[in-house]
Amino acid sequence: MPSPLIIAMLAGSLAGSLTLLPLPTAAAPFGASPAVGEVEALEAAPVSGDCSSAASQVVEETGGDLLSVQMTSDGQCVVTVLIPGNGGRPKKVTMRVPM
Repeated sequence: MPSPLIIAMLAGSLAGSLTLLPLPTAAAPFGASPAVGEVEALEAAPVSGDCSSAASQVVEETGGDLLSVQMTSDGQCVVTVLIPGNGGRPKKVTMRVPM
């Protein structure tokens, strides 16, 4: 089962709340960028309006593995999990959780 930190990071990245590093270009190759230790604020922090708590709740309730999280325009979170089967294919469950 994934850790709550992984779930929060995935949900946060889907909601666009993570700081992203720029990709290397010909003008600024890998060696020209600062070392990882020098980069600040790479932690995922809970933000008002993300679905991380909804994703954690669904994973906790179902005991499944998080597959996807999506926020709808009406303020609900659509969380999809895979629930392991009895030796067969896992069951895909999608739940809508109000924020």
